[in-house]
Amino acid sequence: MPDLLFLMQRLPYPLIKGEKIRNFHILNYLTRWYDVHFGCLIDDPADFQHIDTIKALCASMFTAPLDRRRAKLTCMSGLLTGEPLSVTFFRDRGLRHWVEDIMTRVKPAMTFVNSSNMAPYILDLPPTGKRVVELGDVDSEKFRSYSETAGPPMRQIYRREWRLVEQLERRVARECDYSVLVSEAEAALFRTKVPEAASKIVGISNGVDHRYFDPSREYPAPFDPSVPAFVFTGTMDYAPNCDAVVWFATEVLPRIRRAQPKARFFIVGSNPAEAVKRLTKLDGVTVTGRVPDVRPYVFHATAAVGPMRIARGIQNKVLEAMAMGKPVIVTSGALEGIDATPGREVILADDAETFANAAIRLIGADGAVTPEGEALGLAARRLILERYEWNACLSGFDDLMRPASVRPSRAPASMGAEP
Repeated sequence: MPDLLFLMQRLPYPLIKGEKIRNFHILNYLTRWYDVHFGCLIDDPADFQHIDTIKALCASMFTAPLDRRRAKLTCMSGLLTGEPLSVTFFRDRGLRHWVEDIMTRVKPAMTFVNSSNMAPYILDLPPTGKRVVELGDVDSEKFRSYSETAGPPMRQIYRREWRLVEQLERRVARECDYSVLVSEAEAALFRTKVPEAASKIVGISNGVDHRYFDPSREYPAPFDPSVPAFVFTGTMDYAPNCDAVVWFATEVLPRIRRAQPKARFFIVGSNPAEAVKRLTKLDGVTVTGRVPDVRPYVFHATAAVGPMRIARGIQNKVLEAMAMGKPVIVTSGALEGIDATPGREVILADDAETFANAAIRLIGADGAVTPEGEALGLAARRLILERYEWNACLSGFDDLMRPASVRPSRAPASMGAEP
């Protein structure tokens, strides 16, 4: 089989955050066509135990440890070099040498890079074949959003990052064969920024493993199921997630508890930031940290919530809760890229009062979900089965990356997800 170079910021396993989930499935999908040479950084010591899981899929593999504390200090060199700090943060000499070796010795027919901040590893090297960059979201817009809410000096840093990342994204779009975004909405936005490369900008949606997120299974209750419970899942050192749970805990939950004093909010996810940990001082809030399985929390909840105010792309947490047959209450930001109809498969609420009222409507007697909630959950599960199966979503890569000599064939079965 032809060779493919696959570069990523971090190991795409275990499947505990959206970036890892998406890229694991992309990697698994592409191995049917290519011998993959995979390179990444590892910024979480817990990930080292999973290297062999990814190595088993690859022809060769290179990993380099990334000390996040040291990287935060050294990335400030970008202030002197005029580079985005998010690029210098993920710079590693060993990985750069390995990439150069693969490009000169193996001469891959295809190069696939995840995220704009990894693109500099290949942009200045002579291409040996097609180059596809998975931008995911329009990251420059994320930094623009951060700059609008941050105080000094972070406001100035975010503005700088916004400008420089946007320049890098435009370079990627112009110089590479394709730029891939996680939704058509993100792709449409990016086309307005780089109209000269519009024909090379593609939106390919996330999927969800509906066999893993299966509401027909039995799950042990991690809390009293007779108590109204609302659940948010996600990596809890990610700024948009932090903002979402702080807003829900401080602005929405008190309104719910005025009508339902026993209502609780469970924040489920790894690496909670200090602002998230402080929420445990509030009545009714539980911060779990990393758990072995998020499904019991979602299954026994009254509803899952997606109160995203800063959001880009598709929210896996929303797709997973929908796959579990749960009613989901979302803001417009959390619904971006998901083809769900408010009032039929999800509830849309963009202010605290509307969000709280929607939550209260879903609370039935003795912790049961109301008929409205049950109907929403059934419709949500049905939508996932119809439109968000992983292999169907990833078939969007076929025309971009399938070798000309290979006929279309059924994708390999997806590997089971971890929480």
